[in-house]
Order: sequence, then C-alpha cells, then structure tokens
Amino acid sequence: MRAVVQRVSQASVAIHGKTVGQIGQGSLVLLGVEDGDAEKDWFYIADRTAHLRIFDDGDGKMNRSLLDICGSMLVISQFTLLGDARNGRRPSFITAARPETAIPIYEKMVTDWQGMGIRVETGQFGAHMDVSLINDGPVTILLDSRKRF
Repeated sequence: MRAVVQRVSQASVAIHGKTVGQIGQGSLVLLGVEDGDAEKDWFYIADRTAHLRIFDDGDGKMNRSLLDICGSMLVISQFTLLGDARNGRRPSFITAARPETAIPIYEKMVTDWQGMGIRVETGQFGAHMDVSLINDGPVTILLDSRKRF
C-alpha cells in the first residue's frame, strides 16, 4: 500500500463540479491499494498517517501529529500511485488491487481513522475527481507499507 501525505491548510474534492469532500487544516492522503495488501499494510499506513509529526509546534518545528492538532483528513483513492514507469513510456498498473479488493480496504481504513477521532472526508472510489489543495510548507511525505522507499 502506498500513500502520499500532504500537510494542507485546506483541501477539497469535486466530482462533476460538485464538492463532495472538504477540509481545513490537516492532511490530504492519496491512497493506493496494492494486490496482496493485508491488515498489516493498512494498519501501518493508518497509524503512520495519523501519528506522523508533520505539523509545527510552538517553536515552529515539525513536532505535532494530525491527532495532536485535531486536524482533518481528506482521503482520495488513487491506484496510479502503484504505476510502474520503469519500462517504456506508459505506466503499468498491474500491481494495483482490483476494485473488489481495494474498496473494502479503503473503507476499513476510513473507519479506522474515524475511530481514532479524526474527521475524515473522502472522494468517490473510481470516480474522476478534481482535487484542490493548498500544501502548507510545502510538506509532502511518501509512505509504502512494504518499505520499498
């Protein structure tokens, strides 16, 4: 499982021009579910994103987590995070989980974050979405549950 975590001052997602999710200060999480992902993978990503210390403390140091600041999370499914562009010019997405596998994992993670007390907004799995954000910093962190980077 892969995630791109961006510290934002605001973010939103629209489908066909209609806003379906919107947050203020918090994290925008782009989430890609891979074939073979299991509970340990989603636990790793869910725990890391909630506890990642990317928000400033009183001294201006990145020392606080999303939970510490009572921030919100906008989660967007994005299978293209699993794109392999090492060969040729067209990325291969063969390692991305099929929707029937990925959707329950995606939904379980949203439920887990909500269970931690995080206000979570989402896009729509598989839809063409317009995502807008103001990246605060900018701060962008890459996570991979299989720790390939």
